[in-house]
Amino acid sequence: MNTQEPSASADKAWAEQLLAMPASDYMNDEQLAFFRRRLLDERAEIEAHLKEMKDVIASHERDSDESDQASFEEELRLALRQADRESRLLNNIESALKRIENGEYGYCEETGEPIGLPRLMFRPTAKLCIEAKERQEQQEHHYRKARWE
Repeated sequence: MNTQEPSASADKAWAEQLLAMPASDYMNDEQLAFFRRRLLDERAEIEAHLKEMKDVIASHERDSDESDQASFEEELRLALRQADRESRLLNNIESALKRIENGEYGYCEETGEPIGLPRLMFRPTAKLCIEAKERQEQQEHHYRKARWE
């Protein structure tokens, strides 16, 4: 185990310590450091996985029989969908890291209100507080429903 990486139990203890802080400490230096570390770790994990997927795709031999080729193409299709999702997540992580740097992290882009530590613990890339996210999802649902009527 890398001694510079915090263990899962240390990460959990750190998260619990942050959650116990008073509301007046919201987005203090320690909280920002926690989320920066979490986002950087997640970015590194995704980048490593994307590199691994590229290597597998590049090493595939095209001279195999038709059933092997069909199986590979199905696996490739699924892998590309996952890579697309992970690439979008990388963009969200970069955006969150920029918000940390410019002092906007942890605050709703729509209302300016705090997003809240529990929500950020669950989704560190969150840009909206739960109320604004629910409104957004209701509007999207209404729009989709209206398109099909």
